[in-house]
Amino acid sequence: MKHAKKPHRTRILIGAGVAAAVAAGTAGVLSANATETDAAPAAAVTEAAASNTTQSTHLTIDAATKAAQAALDAAEKENQRVTVAVVDRNGNTIVTLRGDGAGPQSYESAEKKAYTAVSWNAPTSELAKRLEQAPNLKDIPGTLFLGGGAPVTAKNAPIAGIGVAGAPSGDLDEKFARAGVAALEQ
Repeated sequence: MKHAKKPHRTRILIGAGVAAAVAAGTAGVLSANATETDAAPAAAVTEAAASNTTQSTHLTIDAATKAAQAALDAAEKENQRVTVAVVDRNGNTIVTLRGDGAGPQSYESAEKKAYTAVSWNAPTSELAKRLEQAPNLKDIPGTLFLGGGAPVTAKNAPIAGIGVAGAPSGDLDEKFARAGVAALEQ
């Protein structure tokens, strides 16, 4: 079998195409290498000085759930339909359990009681008494000065709040919130 010779013009075009492909590949490699070596250095990661930071203690989700369930169980033993909320030190809700038959207002009330308890590191029944001397306290957003909130502490510092709402009295709500706190002490 004899190979037919391609015309001179075709051989030049093929050769030029191959040369262009090789040149493009070489240029791509060179530019990629230049980019890697000539690029600005990555931003440096710095550590804040220890004197500029603080650590805080927070409940785990398991502990918050355990406390909420203990408060809900205590209420159910007395045939009370309540909602229980557990908030962290910053007032952010960790867990909320709405018991069967709890009223629609109980959800928000439980969260506000928990927030109030952790904010002042005191049971909300005690804080409600302070309204006589400082009635403007009730105007602070997100708070509710009714019995039913109890703080959770570690090393005498507030780390969470448990709020219960829905029972016929704040005293009962607070009794159930304290049951949640007691569950964390075991």
